[in-house]
Amino acid sequence: MSILIKPIITEKATTQSELLNSYTFQVNTKANKVEIKKAVEAAYGVSVEKVRTINVRPDRRTRYTKTGIQHGKTNAVKKAIVQLAEGEMIDLYTNM
Repeated sequence: MSILIKPIITEKATTQSELLNSYTFQVNTKANKVEIKKAVEAAYGVSVEKVRTINVRPDRRTRYTKTGIQHGKTNAVKKAIVQLAEGEMIDLYTNM
């Protein structure tokens, strides 16, 4: 079970990384804060001060087509906002 799936690089996440030294990752839905902290520290070699998690519910959509009503939904995801110690940073844009 890999805990970190991918970093989330959006305008809001980039601003938080520059101003607040917080980075956002998409993580496994069954991972807890302690596991996320250990995974980030092991993967990037930084010390983590705080971890906040968000469970994002799936979006439900309905389409009206010739064959009838189509129902669908997206996958539920879990995000983790990780705050690093003062003076440390993660470079997400270089290849590892």
